[in-house]
Amino acid sequence: MSRTVSFVLTLLAATFLMGSSFVAGKILVAAGYPPMVLVGWRFLVAALATLPLVAIYEGSLGQALIPAGLSARDAALVAVIGLFQTAGVMSLLFYSMRTISASSAAILLFTNPIWVALMGRLFLGEALFGRRIVGLLLGIAGVVLAIGAGPGALVGDGVEIGEATGLASAFCWSISTIINKRARLRIGTWALTFWQMLIGSLLVLAVAYAMGQHWPDATTPAHWGWFFYLSIPASTGSFGLWFVALSQGGATRTSSYLFLAPLFAVICSFLVLDTALTWPQALGGLLIGGAVWLVNRELPRPGSRECVRTALAEGEP
Repeated sequence: MSRTVSFVLTLLAATFLMGSSFVAGKILVAAGYPPMVLVGWRFLVAALATLPLVAIYEGSLGQALIPAGLSARDAALVAVIGLFQTAGVMSLLFYSMRTISASSAAILLFTNPIWVALMGRLFLGEALFGRRIVGLLLGIAGVVLAIGAGPGALVGDGVEIGEATGLASAFCWSISTIINKRARLRIGTWALTFWQMLIGSLLVLAVAYAMGQHWPDATTPAHWGWFFYLSIPASTGSFGLWFVALSQGGATRTSSYLFLAPLFAVICSFLVLDTALTWPQALGGLLIGGAVWLVNRELPRPGSRECVRTALAEGEP
C-alpha cells in the first residue's frame, strides 16, 4: 500500500469516527442521559483507554505523563486546556444536541479551524493571506446559513439557543488550540491528550453531580453499546488515527480534510436517525467546508522566508 493511500484511508477512518460520534451522542442525549454526566464518563473512559497508546508511542508511562522538564506553569496550562477542550467543548456540544440535530451540531463544531485562523491573527500574530481572508468570509456566511440567523436570531426559542451553544463549543475548541500553540508545552501529544481528557472529565463529573445529575437507573444493552462506542472508538480511536495522519501528512495537509467529519455526521444521521438538513443548512455546510479548505491550504508565496518556516513547522518537504 502506497504512503498516499495509507494516509487517505487513515484520514477517512478518523473523520468517520469523529462524525459518527455525533450520532451516538444524539441517541444517548435523546434517551434522557444528562449531557454533563455523559460527557464526564465518556472522557474518563477515553482517558484510561489512551494510556496504552501513551506507553506505546511515548515510552515509560511515568516519564511520559510527568516529564522531567514539566513546570508548575505547564501543569496549570494543561489543566486550562482540559477545561476548554474537554469540559467546555463537549459539555456545550452535548447540551446543543438536546435541541438541534447531530448534523447541525457537527457543522457548527467544525467551524473551529476558521476561528483558530482568526484568533491566530489576533493573538499569535499569524499572517492572513488573500485566500485565507476569503475563507474566513465564506465561513462566516456559512455559519449564518447553518444556524438560520435572521432578525432576532440567537435569542428566543430553544433551537436558536441550541445552535448558539453549538457555536460556543467551537469557540472553546479554538481557545484551547491557541493556548496550546502559544504555550509550547514540554509534554508529549498522547500524554497531553490523556491529561486534558482526565482533568476535563473529572471537572465535568464534579459539577454534574453537584447539580444533582446522575447516570440513569435503567441502562439498556443498546445504550451501553452506544456509550462504549462513543468513549473508545469514537474518542480514543479517532484521536489515535488523527495523530497518525498528522505524522504522515503534516498539519496543513491533514487539517484540510477536517470538513469530512461533519459530512460523515450528516450521512450517519440520515442512515441511523433518518434526519436531513434543510437546503440553507446544507449550503452553509458546503460554504464552511470550502472555508476550512481555504484557511488550511493557504501558504505564502513559494520561496519566501515565511513559506520555508511554515513548511518546516508543518513537517512538509
